[in-house]
Amino acid sequence: MSQQNLDLFDEQQKFMKGTHLVTVFHNESNLYSVVRIRLEETNENYDEKEAVVTGYFPRIHENETYTFFGTLKDHPKFGLQFHVEHFRKEIPQSKQGIIQYLSGDLFKGIGKKTAEKIVDVLGENAISKILADPSALQKIPKLPSDKAKEIYETLIEHQGLEQVMIGLSQYGFGPQTSMKIYQIYKEETLEVIQSNPYRLVENIEGIGFGRADELGHALGLSGNHPDRIRAGILYILEQDSLQEGHVFLTAEQLIIKVRSLLENNQRDTISELDISQEIIHLTEEGKIVTEESRIYVPSLYFSEKGVVSNIKRILGQTEYDEQFPESEFLLSLGNLEERLKVQYAPSQKEAIQTALMSPMLLLTGGPGTGKTTVIKGIVELYGELHGCSLDPKDYNDENPYPIRLVAPTGRAAKRMSEATGLPAVTIHRLLGWNGVEGFQHDEDNPISGKILIVDEVSMVDTWLANQLFKSLPDNIQVICVGDEDQLPSVGPGQVLKDLLKSTIIPTVKLTDIYRQSEGSSIIELAHDIKRGTLPRDISSPKADRSFIKCGPGQVLEVVKKVAANAKNKGYNARDIQVLAPMYKGPAGIDNLNVALQELFNPPSQTRREIPYGNIVYRTGDKVLQLVNQPESNVFNGDIGEVVSIFFAKENTEKQDLVVVSYDGNEVTYTKQDLNQITHAYCCSIHKSQGSEFPIVILPLVKSYYRMLRKNLIYTAITRSKDFLILCGEEEAFIQGINRADDGFRQTSLCSKLQEELEGSVKMTSGDGAESLPNENDRLDIFLTDPNVGMENVTPYDFMEEDK
Repeated sequence: MSQQNLDLFDEQQKFMKGTHLVTVFHNESNLYSVVRIRLEETNENYDEKEAVVTGYFPRIHENETYTFFGTLKDHPKFGLQFHVEHFRKEIPQSKQGIIQYLSGDLFKGIGKKTAEKIVDVLGENAISKILADPSALQKIPKLPSDKAKEIYETLIEHQGLEQVMIGLSQYGFGPQTSMKIYQIYKEETLEVIQSNPYRLVENIEGIGFGRADELGHALGLSGNHPDRIRAGILYILEQDSLQEGHVFLTAEQLIIKVRSLLENNQRDTISELDISQEIIHLTEEGKIVTEESRIYVPSLYFSEKGVVSNIKRILGQTEYDEQFPESEFLLSLGNLEERLKVQYAPSQKEAIQTALMSPMLLLTGGPGTGKTTVIKGIVELYGELHGCSLDPKDYNDENPYPIRLVAPTGRAAKRMSEATGLPAVTIHRLLGWNGVEGFQHDEDNPISGKILIVDEVSMVDTWLANQLFKSLPDNIQVICVGDEDQLPSVGPGQVLKDLLKSTIIPTVKLTDIYRQSEGSSIIELAHDIKRGTLPRDISSPKADRSFIKCGPGQVLEVVKKVAANAKNKGYNARDIQVLAPMYKGPAGIDNLNVALQELFNPPSQTRREIPYGNIVYRTGDKVLQLVNQPESNVFNGDIGEVVSIFFAKENTEKQDLVVVSYDGNEVTYTKQDLNQITHAYCCSIHKSQGSEFPIVILPLVKSYYRMLRKNLIYTAITRSKDFLILCGEEEAFIQGINRADDGFRQTSLCSKLQEELEGSVKMTSGDGAESLPNENDRLDIFLTDPNVGMENVTPYDFMEEDK
């Protein structure tokens, strides 16, 4: 080991030094690599001539030599592997080695003769001299300046990386996070961290204020340092949008939250004036937007404005008002009722007519009120009145299909397609989102179509709503369908609620309950909860629902017994969905998934399995996709089944692979990608939105209190199609339906719509900073005011009848 390495690392640290033989795996996005090397030197108890090293480092080229520092571990399947914590690329020491290095594939356009000239002039320390002083290359005869610059930049990129990695490790960053940081700042990484570590909060996903603040204190950037205050402001705004769903915070709220964040160690005192000054500076730099006393993340501010301007554009169309005489519409509607053998209620007729005779419609209503029936009526009547085929086979790229049906999730789109018999896709797929390059469609490249129906709009956040509306062509009719009483979107905003509240857009609310006439007590219960009441007979067994009283320690056993009884009656894991509001705790999602996997898919010699952290995935497992992966046509919230597991020794990729089928669409995951899925025997109520299941089991106990709200319980209950089993504490249900305002979100979409479309526009973006205080002003703008007790329980009576 060289003296230079000894200076940087404790001589007791384990290392392996070797030359690249073959790259088994390399992920360009995060630089995770598996490489086999020809071993030259090591202080490990290892006698082989070759070794496998794994970790986060750049692609290694042929003949390059690295010293890797880390730990030798025995993998249960792959044998001994050296897990890399730090690494160093060895600079060639001999004249011939340097010539071979500089004339290699790494340096484009540098041949052997040029490499020899560099070594002849600069000697065997050529690389060190160039790294220390790039002007040294000016001494090389006939070496073009652009080539000299390219040589230096390549050396910096490939020789400087390990120096950065070593430096970052001294600040406590692991190799994966270090690679993220390096990919953003490159050779300036250490300078950035040493001068202003708070920039990490702005630029590096996964690094929060707390981690940056630790570095800041270590480097003396504590107290009311402007960089610290700026980072606090940006962090609070981002967290409140992502975690609480707010589109903005008032200046007063922001200052209070920032002070609380920055003064939490009791050592620092931050004045309101200090914070207000940085709000002004961030506004001037465009990092935040200030409008009156509201403070926004720019993307959310401009998304709301975009939604408003595009709704105004759509509502400005006038050609739909009288395109068909009412007599023609009524005649066609009568023919449709006769053909479909349905009788539309007056409100449903109104909805269909408004949809076809207006540029835009909001259609809302609770479960069982006939929203799906209306959607089918709209598309059927559209085809009849316009004399166009509803068969997609009759259309092509030159003559695109006129009806576009979309929903936020794959499961909701599938339900929509099954109800109408027409193709339906996710909003992301309609807009051509590919994850890396963003959306294919926007205002410059709108989608095709004459009529668009968007289902489950309550799930659409402000960002997605803006992208959708700005991607719509002129002369398109838009129908937004949803239930305003369900949970709002996971992302910021409450788009459907704001659109309804504005009263700007033609709206039809369906209130008559049709499925109740078929004897659905689930629908009746949902509407009771919607009104904020719980029926007196909540614990009385019904034909389609049941309530089992139990405490938190009994929930797990109750859920297992109910699920086992349903399984014995012929239902499978896809039919039975357990929903819970929290992940942790005895009655949390994580524990319930472990128990339900044991019930539905226990270990077996016929089932392959693969561990991932604390989770074991087996063939036959029910799993949930957690992130959008448009290139594979699978999206957040999709439920699939593990159909195959291939071990590394069985495939050419030399990796463990897990194949999941999403209704026939097979997606392959490497072991590193398994953080994109989780078990789905039990899932969160948020993740269930847009879906229906034959059987829903819903445990609610008082230990869930932080999450219990009326819209959450309402959303869970409305996921049940045939049977609903409630279990837990009745008091928890009562507490939940009486908490309607805890999920309040601060948005300005409603007011912006009213201002813009009612002619009283008062937009102050860009001037808002003037309303903030200067050093001599008071801050008035900010300071306004398990089986115990179950011996005789029979929770399965509701399923005793034959299916």
